[in-house]
This record gives sequence, C-alpha cells and structure tokens, in this order.
Amino acid sequence: MNNLKIFAVWLLSVWFAFNGLSLNAATVYVNVDSSKVIGEIKPVNGVGQPPMAGQLGRWGMMKYLKEAGIPYARLHDVGGWLGGGLYVDIPNVFPNFDADETKIENYRFAYTDSLLKALVDNGVEPFFRLGVTIENFVERGYPRVYTMPPKDYAKWARICEYIIRHYTEGWGRGFKYKMEYWEIWNEPDNNPNEKINPLWGASFEEYMKMYGVVAPYLKEKFPHLKIGGYGSCGFYAGVGAKQVKAANSSPRLEHFVECAHKFLKMARDKSWPLDFFSFHSYSPVKEALRQVDYADELLNEYGFTAERTERIFNEWLPSPSQNKLGSAQQSAEIAAEIVGLQNGPCLMACVYDARCGVGAYSPLFNPMTLKPHKAYYAFMAFNELRKLGKAVECKSSNQDVYVAAAADNGKSAVMIVNLTNREQELKISGISEKGICRIVDDKHTYEEVALPKVLSRNAILIVISEKVD
Repeated sequence: MNNLKIFAVWLLSVWFAFNGLSLNAATVYVNVDSSKVIGEIKPVNGVGQPPMAGQLGRWGMMKYLKEAGIPYARLHDVGGWLGGGLYVDIPNVFPNFDADETKIENYRFAYTDSLLKALVDNGVEPFFRLGVTIENFVERGYPRVYTMPPKDYAKWARICEYIIRHYTEGWGRGFKYKMEYWEIWNEPDNNPNEKINPLWGASFEEYMKMYGVVAPYLKEKFPHLKIGGYGSCGFYAGVGAKQVKAANSSPRLEHFVECAHKFLKMARDKSWPLDFFSFHSYSPVKEALRQVDYADELLNEYGFTAERTERIFNEWLPSPSQNKLGSAQQSAEIAAEIVGLQNGPCLMACVYDARCGVGAYSPLFNPMTLKPHKAYYAFMAFNELRKLGKAVECKSSNQDVYVAAAADNGKSAVMIVNLTNREQELKISGISEKGICRIVDDKHTYEEVALPKVLSRNAILIVISEKVD
C-alpha cells in the first residue's frame, strides 16, 4: 500500500509538472472588473534622490527614470554628505546667510540648475525640499554644520521665495518649470534629544515656530503652489482603528507621534497652510500600509481632510537590507507596497531612494554596473497602469497577493504581486489571457512570457490586454 501511495503521488506530481503546476501551490483568484472605475492610478511611483553617477553634468542614468515613467523625484539628501556641498540645500544655494537675498549674485544656482534640468528633460517633476541634508555624524559627537535652525526665519523664508521664483518664474536667469511641491524641512522630529537629532538642533516647538513663519509667507507669495511638510519620521507607534496596540514601541517612536499631534493641532488652531502632509516609514509592507492608514485617520481627526491636505508618503522602503539588493524578494516587497499605496489614501509616494549607491537604502540601481536592480522593474510594471490612467476594481482572494488594475479605451492591465512566500496557482478573470505578460522573479527580470499557470514566490506579473473579456 505504501508503494502504491508513493507511486500515486509521483504520478500526480508528474501530471502537475507537465501542466506547469506544483503540488505545493495554493490557488489565488484575481478578478478584474474594467466596467467599475474606482479612481485614478496615482503617482505613488515617485523616487527620492535621482541616480547621480560620474562627474557633474553627466546625467545619463536619468534615462531610466524616463523609461519607467517616474513622475516625481524628491530632492532630499541629494549629492551625499552635506548635499555634496553643491546641491539643493539652502546653504549650498545661498552660501552666505548674511548676504542680500534680493541679489542674484549671492546665489549659487548652477549645480542645482544642472540637476533639475536633467530631471525635467526626462519628464520628472522635482519635489523640492527646502532645508538641509541629514548630518548623522552629530549622533557620534561631531559638531553640526547646517542643521541648526536658521537664525532669522523671515529672511530664510525670503531666500526660499527667490529660489522658488528662480525655478518657476525665471528670476535670476532661471526657469519656468512645473514644480508644484515645496516641502519645509525634513524630519525635525528625528530624535527627542535635540543634541543628537541629526536634522534639527532644537526643540520640535522651535520647528513649529519656523513653520508658522515660513509657510504663511510662501503661500501668500505663491498661492498656486503647494506648501507643506514636514517629513515626519512616521507612525510606527501610532495606534488607530485597525490596531489596538502598536508593536515595538519606544520613547523615540512615540515622540514621532506626539510631534505630529502637536503640529496638526497648531496648524489647525493657527490656520497655517498645509497643502500636503509628508511622512515616512521603513517598516515591512503590511505594517507600513497600516501606518499610512493611521496617518490618514490622524489628519482627519484634526480636520485636514484629503480634499484639504494631500497625504504624501515621501520616504519609504520595506525593511532595508544590503542583503536584499538585486533580489526578487526586494522587488516583490517594493511592488507590493506600491500596489498597496495605490489602493490606500496616499496621493503620492517616493521610494527612498533612486541613488546609484552601495547602501541598503539604494534598491534600484547597481553602482558596479550602472544598471537597474530587479526592484527597478516594479516601477516599469506599475507604469503600465499609469499609462492607462483609470483605476478599475480588482480583487484578490489572498491578502498577500497584491493586485491593482487599470483600463482605458478597451485596453486593460493588471499588476499582481505574490508576497505569500509560496507558489500560487493563478486564476484570472475579467482580462484576456492573450495579452502581453511580463514577469520579475528569481529566474526572470521583466521578461515577456506566456501567462503562467503558477505564480512563483516573490513574483511581479503585469498582464496587458487590448480586449477585456
């Protein structure tokens, strides 16, 4: 009898293998209903820090942003330590704070001009962070360079005004770029101990004082632009309707949440402009998406509804690790989070980041080859949905198989990400199986394949069809 059982299992496994299936595969059902438009495919496929490789002015890698349809590049920590001493940061653009801010000769625009032109030429809108690069060395006892509060908030606001005019109105032999988003500082809440806070060498109350001066001034000067902040460290310790108790809490993580409450209360009570509220997370996918939901609940609590204040998740990366770089696991995690953000309350998101670097926070490009890692192709896949524009109803029978779909003029596309840690027999309805399929997994890197019967673990699948069944 045992021999018969073994033979039967072997025979069944042969049949499964012949049909492209696996005995270990579960089944997931994905249904697309292109008749039910549920919104827009949102620009949640932005990046932080564009790929800068080689000498100044050699921006050849920007082509990859264009090819993936990247909508925004957030400009924070650009150029390395102290912003490379050249780019974006206010002290790099306006080196002498005591100089006359109304005179063009006191600005050093050339380096940032070159960077922004490369982005715009490749179809990417710069998301400009008005502030400074993180100074991690402060935590090790080294003196600050630029992360103390500006000594005159009103003058700092005027400096920002002229920078905005340079890039959007042509002031100082400048440009008339479409640049809507202007973010006041980044992570002023990074540490409750202001002596070792790597981004703001003062209390959070002092940051709010600065925001209360700068934001109203800039909004008065540029009512058509979007002014906001503050790049919150995030809501790891946030407790909302979907979670009774926050996991892995600590005084520092609780400080992040406390600061957000203080800021939103003050912004509401003082009627500060807050066109967008930006925040961050480096948690695993599910936990990061929970934090996004918490941020939405918190903003609503203080009257900052989605119609009034955009939710912008402009630093995120699931569980950063150098061991993941180039892997199908990292590409799948990033793809799943993009899909989850598309299906959630955020309007925009920027992965951290698109540097061509060696660290754990540079998942998209290999600095040795100057070519994309697998994770880059999560953005290529999502861009197929962005091209169509209209988000349509799409459901998965497994919460760990993330799905989103789009349709327009008879063409449809569905993006499927298997984060179940096992193979899944795939059953798709509502979209033609005769479309173009591309896959990213351990064996493939965005290769065109026949529609697979089994979706491997850590796989990203994009199916594009001209005809909806």
